[in-house]
Amino acid sequence: MAWLVQPRLVNEPFSDPALLLDFAFARRALLFDLGDLAALSAREIIRTTHAFVSHMHMDHFAGFDRLLRLNLYQSRTVHLLGPPGLCEAVAAKLAAYTWNLLGPHSADFRLLAEEWSPAGAGRRSLFPAQDAFRRQELAPRAAGGRVLLEEADFMVETARLDHGIPCLAFAFQETLRVNVHRPALEVAGLPVGPWLTAAKQALRRGDPAGTEILLGPQGSVPLGFLREKGILHTGPGQRITYATDLACSPANVEALTELARGSDMLFIEAAFLEEDRAMAARKNHLTAAQAGGIARAAGVAHARPMHFSARYLGQEEALRREFEAAFRGAR
Repeated sequence: MAWLVQPRLVNEPFSDPALLLDFAFARRALLFDLGDLAALSAREIIRTTHAFVSHMHMDHFAGFDRLLRLNLYQSRTVHLLGPPGLCEAVAAKLAAYTWNLLGPHSADFRLLAEEWSPAGAGRRSLFPAQDAFRRQELAPRAAGGRVLLEEADFMVETARLDHGIPCLAFAFQETLRVNVHRPALEVAGLPVGPWLTAAKQALRRGDPAGTEILLGPQGSVPLGFLREKGILHTGPGQRITYATDLACSPANVEALTELARGSDMLFIEAAFLEEDRAMAARKNHLTAAQAGGIARAAGVAHARPMHFSARYLGQEEALRREFEAAFRGAR
């Protein structure tokens, strides 16, 4: 079955962490973290509707400028979601530039920054290009548990981790995986087209079997017919978890294990070798073995280590071996 999104690390593991979630059947993408985004095309960045920021250390937030620059003349809203302090960080970034060429005639580009914390309602700030990015305070973000974003097809959840400062981990959860069986589609004499996306969305919403799905000039077809004829197949939705910059404390391990449990893919930092465990603890990072142990405890299907410390340039395989040994239970 095809995934709703295709996850891809933006950079190699010694570079800034960032994960692109590219929607397979829509002109849309999400980003987990805003490290160096130079490897992304302009098309990929302009398709990004939401960027989830773990924390505002430079290697997780420096890509904000590229995101801003490529969207500046687009009429759209880009949502930024992250920990307390995000709104101030966005305001500070924008204040570093001169915006005298912007005004009511400019493209209606907006940045909407929202903060989350376990305590509940978080700050929200709007920065519109047509007003030279002057900050507008909005009503606080409603307390909604750990869900940052919820749509018909998916939701994004978070967990607060400790990196000496608050740092967020993120999990993308597809509501329901829906795939098209092409041979059955051909037997039924139905065309391929955008209507299939609408049918998938209707299934994910739980619409009644009698719901008519418009085919276009060919008329319509009941949603239940598509299920009965085996044209649409469903399965558990994919879960993708991203976690970086965390100490190996009991609280962090418990929170991340819960967030990542049963994930199809876990992207997790593996900054240090086990022989440097004390250094990892001082810097509030994981060793590769600790990261692999968390992936194993969470029961994830696949795990990808990332965010390796530059001190191990030339030792990438050693980090991967320690991670895999812990993940597979060999140590």
